[in-house]
Amino acid sequence: MAVKEEPSGKVRKSKETEKKAEASESSERQLKIRLMRSVIGRPRKQREVVKGLGLRKTNSEVIREDRPEIRGMIRKISHLLNVEELEKK
Repeated sequence: MAVKEEPSGKVRKSKETEKKAEASESSERQLKIRLMRSVIGRPRKQREVVKGLGLRKTNSEVIREDRPEIRGMIRKISHLLNVEELEKK
């Protein structure tokens, strides 16, 4: 468990839990991702990445959090996408 109890009776969060909380607060940016080109004739892995992002047809859009996993997927198929950064309000 990520919570530790100190001898004084206070409950303290571990460093990992604190880092996760900071990461969730700092990721207020979102990405608006649009599939601009067809996946017909593309390699299977590229089609799977498109599906993993939640895109289906050409010109379909999704909004995802700005996270390293999503950025990596976008980098794999950047030639098929149009990406805009949005500020979360």
